[in-house]
Amino acid sequence: MTTHTTLPPERFEADRPHLRAVAYRMLGSLSEAEDAVQETWLRAARADVGDVENLSGWLTTVVGRVCLNMLRSRRTRPEVPLDDGVTEPAVGPREGGDPEEEALLADSVGVALLVVLDTLAPAERLAFVLHDLFTVPFDDIAPMIERTPAATRQLASRARRRVRGAAPGADVPAVPAEVPAAVPAIERARQREVVEAFLAATRGGHFEALLALLHPDVVLTADRFVVPTPEPVAVSGARPVAEGAMAATGRARFTGLALLDGRVGLVMAPQGRLRLVLVFTVAEGGITGIDVVADRERLEGIEVAVLDVPWTESVGADD
Repeated sequence: MTTHTTLPPERFEADRPHLRAVAYRMLGSLSEAEDAVQETWLRAARADVGDVENLSGWLTTVVGRVCLNMLRSRRTRPEVPLDDGVTEPAVGPREGGDPEEEALLADSVGVALLVVLDTLAPAERLAFVLHDLFTVPFDDIAPMIERTPAATRQLASRARRRVRGAAPGADVPAVPAEVPAAVPAIERARQREVVEAFLAATRGGHFEALLALLHPDVVLTADRFVVPTPEPVAVSGARPVAEGAMAATGRARFTGLALLDGRVGLVMAPQGRLRLVLVFTVAEGGITGIDVVADRERLEGIEVAVLDVPWTESVGADD
């Protein structure tokens, strides 16, 4: 008589944090990740695990399949309007979620990474997340997407190019290359310093610190989809711009640094879905211009890439 070996609940619980980490990077939403982990438990509880040698690896593939199915069946969601002016968009995690925990997770993973992952096809996202972020071999990923290991490797490589912001077809190594020559390293470092300080001051409500970053004649422009208004909005002067930024604490929770067409800027993306970007002009006297873009057509024309790559030499290397 064949014995059916079930997975003990406590064994599953030991892997729950890891499985949630995988699911969150696959789906970009905390509530959806929790749903995926629960579905993984339901499948695991019914399975015979007697012959499974590596339970953690097996559970990772199960949650990967669940997330892949969720991505493939995900319907296009209507865009959430941004209202009440440039100061505070009415967007946030799905009802019933924990906004603070979602924001912390987005920060830990990287908002820009979530934005780029959201642009990938489901199979590309799976290959990249499982291999580059969780070191799952291509031989184990390939059956999940019904591809050969070689084809799966190509999917991960293509996703890696998008994360790095490289041109299509470029040969991008798993180990990140140096900063592209289009933006000198010193200039990019200065951009990053200023934009990081802007975000920190906005999140922390530090008005004077924010004011010190702005040129006295700074101009902030926001397209009509940010506000929304019939026409774009322009705000001039350091104090009015700083006062507007101080009112945007809700937006800042789901905002992170990114490369926008090769320059350091900010992306706002609740649930990993890009809503708007802030493009900065930085001069010796501080920030001279901020362009807030929420127009979907304009957003699609901006190449978003990750400023801090999410893998190390050992993790990103091809098998």
